[in-house]
Amino acid sequence: MDNERIISELSFKAVRSSGAGGQNVNKVSSKVVLNFDLEASQALSDDEKLLLKENLSSRLTSENILILNCDEDRSQIKNKEIVIKRFLELIKKGLYVPKVRKATKIPKSVIKKRIKDKKNVSEIKQSRKKPNLD
Repeated sequence: MDNERIISELSFKAVRSSGAGGQNVNKVSSKVVLNFDLEASQALSDDEKLLLKENLSSRLTSENILILNCDEDRSQIKNKEIVIKRFLELIKKGLYVPKVRKATKIPKSVIKKRIKDKKNVSEIKQSRKKPNLD
């Protein structure tokens, strides 16, 4: 995955933001909307695209477009930086493949030790009983 190539494929749109900013909110488009077309991406291999489709299926539209937006800051430039950082983290997490777990056997020595300890505890409990005088 090449971050620079992926970032060059992103499309941004500036929209009027809600929230803090006073009169500035009505005049300045500081909210940034990021669009990434997964199907048309040249930076990702086919395997990576399939993996992202599977892992990010809840975040993709029906046309396999990822949409992220940010209106945390009053500055459009800072919002753009924040949304790019979020996008790269999301892609990185989407491409993560967990290690396959290998099943292991319990060693015979461990089984023997457990049985020996059980017998030992049993003998201790047997010795606590009142003697049978019959």
